[in-house]
Amino acid sequence: MHRRVVITGIGMVTPLGNSRADNWDAVVAGRTGIGPITRFDASRLPCRFAGEVRNFDLRAVLDAKEVRRYDTYTHYALATTAEALSDSGLNLEAVDRERVGVVYASGIGGLGTILENEAARVEKGPGRVSPFFIPGAIINMAPGLISIRWGLKGPNYATVSACSSSGHAIADGFHIIRRGEADVMVTGGAEATILELAMAGFANAKALSTRNDEPATASRPFDATRDGFVMAEGGTTLILEDLEHALARGAHIYAEVLGAGMSGDAYHVTAPAPEGDGAVRAMRAALRSAGLDAGQVGYINAHATSTGLGDALETTAIKRVFGDHAYRLAVSSTKSMTGHLLGAAAAVETAYTALALHHGILPPTMNYREPDPACDLDYVPGAARPVQVEAALSNSFGFGGTNISLVLGRYVA
Repeated sequence: MHRRVVITGIGMVTPLGNSRADNWDAVVAGRTGIGPITRFDASRLPCRFAGEVRNFDLRAVLDAKEVRRYDTYTHYALATTAEALSDSGLNLEAVDRERVGVVYASGIGGLGTILENEAARVEKGPGRVSPFFIPGAIINMAPGLISIRWGLKGPNYATVSACSSSGHAIADGFHIIRRGEADVMVTGGAEATILELAMAGFANAKALSTRNDEPATASRPFDATRDGFVMAEGGTTLILEDLEHALARGAHIYAEVLGAGMSGDAYHVTAPAPEGDGAVRAMRAALRSAGLDAGQVGYINAHATSTGLGDALETTAIKRVFGDHAYRLAVSSTKSMTGHLLGAAAAVETAYTALALHHGILPPTMNYREPDPACDLDYVPGAARPVQVEAALSNSFGFGGTNISLVLGRYVA
């Protein structure tokens, strides 16, 4: 018998706000977090807007010296973990910390730290490269710092799979608890890539929207006029817990993690497989893992980044998996409000999916104005929808042809 796994804590820092509550309020209201770039002079770029985190203060978690030593993506990881642990009500003094682990993700990691140290090397010589350069930049420093700060001695590692990274972290945390190897897993993802180099790379690959005159509505998943994704940053941490462990301490439960499915396209470094083949296999595997029939799913938080090919093929994949039921499903993309957080996106969207199940409100797809014949499902356009569904699916797909689908269920005591 598999152990049941539930979500008992959520912490969020995104362009929509610096807490779980602020994020959920913004999503339900349909607000955007996207605007002109303020971090650097973006005038040389074809895309000059992004989803920036604003008014973020880490001093409650780290001292000034530690803030300087580690990259911004780890700041987001630590801040959201602090909130998630507090939200969970978990008393770390009362649990076996050898059975509390961390699996955390980033798609790119400490790119800002790499750029700063390369600039120091070029301008001042190799002797000016920081001794904290490598620890500050490597991707597994996020779970490492979380483990060290809170004394968590269970499994500890990072997952890296482009825009699926934090989905794989959540799946691994789920399986570790399900197998009985831990009672609690801290999991999620963080990203901090609003940098000229990263923006130029995606822009030159023609992946980013160039609607510089209307950034607030530039992320328009499934819309016929979509022209690329919007870069964003931030992080989200989820506390996953064995159900019996959570019940024994009277924990508040947001949702249950029912299953996870993964696949590889084996097709192209950036383009999805024809007919959404990889997405189809991931969603089917997730349903098998959860022990659900397709007709039991009521909502999908789609990967839908606002790219022409990706949104259409995900729609095709959903129709292949769900058949006629696809037209009775609600499907939305919260990236229409947050932008695309790359390796942190899956964690952000899993959190929104859990909150949707918990509150009985489905997030909208904003900026959906002109229907695309290739995208003909119910995308919850324009406004959140009060609907209680029993099971939901969250999709995340990444460069290299990596796919992850997670199935969550409404928890009823």
